[in-house]
Amino acid sequence: MNVADAMTPGDEVVSVSLPGNRDDALEYLRTGEFSSVAVVKPNEDGEVFRGLVSREGLINNPDEDQLALLVEDGPTIGSDASLEELAAVMREHDARRVPVVDGDTLEGIVTITDVVRAIAEGNADGDSEVGVLATREVNCVYAETPLAVVERELSHADVPYGIVVGEDDEGDVDIVGIVTEADLIEVAKVVEGEGETGDSIADEDDDWKWEGIKAVGNRYVPTRDVEFPAGTAREFMSDELVTVSRTKTAQHAAREMLRHDIEQIPLVSGNDLVGIVQDMDLLKAL
Repeated sequence: MNVADAMTPGDEVVSVSLPGNRDDALEYLRTGEFSSVAVVKPNEDGEVFRGLVSREGLINNPDEDQLALLVEDGPTIGSDASLEELAAVMREHDARRVPVVDGDTLEGIVTITDVVRAIAEGNADGDSEVGVLATREVNCVYAETPLAVVERELSHADVPYGIVVGEDDEGDVDIVGIVTEADLIEVAKVVEGEGETGDSIADEDDDWKWEGIKAVGNRYVPTRDVEFPAGTAREFMSDELVTVSRTKTAQHAAREMLRHDIEQIPLVSGNDLVGIVQDMDLLKAL
């Protein structure tokens, strides 16, 4: 199977055209469905691919309105490349979306979900055991952590999830759920401009204020430009936790990710949390 078989074709790709402004991209990025959109420039022969505008780029350049100045360069790939070659590009650049380009023409977009689907359907190697593929360092958050602090913790850990831990009746640490950046996006209220920081920045007297923390954005939501509802990780987490054991295959994990619409699955041994299998980890199988 090659990239052409897995990608979303160009005529179905969401794109914005030059010249334009940030609102053209925000129309799509604000929904949370996309992490970036393709930028094209019309000419007499059709459209020329210029790059991507990402949510992170808009966060880091809040005062820039011109679309052309927000366009980012990044890896591209040809439609005849193999999924193994695509996996290598995604891992090298930590890229979840790769434009498929022929010359200056955007032929399509291929995403990490497309690769996961290929593994799940048996069109790419999925025989490796997830115990070998999993990431051993697991990001955890305490169940009673305020939601705004959860977002900050995920941002600084540079991961899109936090395994939520609490205490059982006997005082032992227990896994109670998972909270993801998608959960945060769903309840976050975007504040236009930089005048208001909302609940995402702690006051000097706040028990949850972290020493030396700056207002920085992550891949999904800008900490300085959003407000979060009052509440804790426990209130907004998913408590229906899907897990996987070490001997399960990459294909099994891929199918579970698609079935439950998730990007990571905790790796357990008995009742112990021993790792995390993220969608990007499955690329190691190829």
